[in-house]
Amino acid sequence: MTVANTSIRESLEQWEREYLSSYASLSCLSRGRERYEEPCDIRPIYQRDRDRILHCKSFRRLKDKTQVFLTPNGDHYRTRLTHTLEVSQIARTIAKALRMNEDLTEAIALGHDLGHTPFGHAGERALNRVSPYGFVHSEQSLRVVEKLEKEGQGLNLSWEVRDGIVNHQTAGKPSTMEGKIVRLSDKLAYIHHDMDDAIRGGILTESDIPVEIRRTLGDSGTARLDRMVHDIIVSSQDKPDISMSSEIQKSMMDLRAFMYREVYVNPVVKADEQKAEKMVEALYGYYLEHMQELPEDILRPYLEGEAKEVVVCDYVANMSDKFAITTFQNLYIPRSWQG
Repeated sequence: MTVANTSIRESLEQWEREYLSSYASLSCLSRGRERYEEPCDIRPIYQRDRDRILHCKSFRRLKDKTQVFLTPNGDHYRTRLTHTLEVSQIARTIAKALRMNEDLTEAIALGHDLGHTPFGHAGERALNRVSPYGFVHSEQSLRVVEKLEKEGQGLNLSWEVRDGIVNHQTAGKPSTMEGKIVRLSDKLAYIHHDMDDAIRGGILTESDIPVEIRRTLGDSGTARLDRMVHDIIVSSQDKPDISMSSEIQKSMMDLRAFMYREVYVNPVVKADEQKAEKMVEALYGYYLEHMQELPEDILRPYLEGEAKEVVVCDYVANMSDKFAITTFQNLYIPRSWQG
């Protein structure tokens, strides 16, 4: 093939071969999609996946799904969408520095929480409790991109993106370096921004953070995030794994444990979570008994043999916080009582 006949995609794939690390995932070596598609003449496969995720309905719904604070009084608290964007930014910074595939990294980061429930982990706990099949948001994220988006057609993403999405939690084992970057960036992001939100909400002050952690990581959120990102890059340079130094990793885990004690189980922060869980349980129970009221695209898998409990979980997990509250009100609160 002559240079004149080389597509933009092929030129970009050639650039990857020449520039990216030997440990990076090359677009031209992807294991491909479940359903074959003709390659795009402009975008390599992972860039195309990134675009599909960015434009899908599930991604847009993240703007009204809880991160930590339920219905906070203020415009600057994180939502599941802003969390996702911060994970993406951190992951891309690390990927660029290590000469990994930024498109693959970004696609995994943008898609990792697509299956998250309304009301954050409170909704996840509720569905996991009531469904006989259990519920894990990482597995649901994979189900969203494989089965639920585009009216049951799925997004037909590459194997590497799907692998990174389903393995983004701590217990996951991503097969690519890019997936490993996202898995660690997810921790860095929520530790950083959840503390920032807790300080903004008056739950914590900077001086509450243990002295040893501040001595090792820094005296501000920005300094701590910068320290951890730098450490990952230095520790992972020219190595076949993504890691941190033992000192920084210990401090990060100590900071995470501190956040669990002071924020994630704090009764002030979690005051309404039991109500949210009861709401999710009630919605699940209602639609389990009224399957005929589910939207056609959600109901289709049930008509094709999928267990009704799984299909109802799909519908409830898809809901944004506002839609869940409105639906609950319409189902259970007399209209004359609704303010």
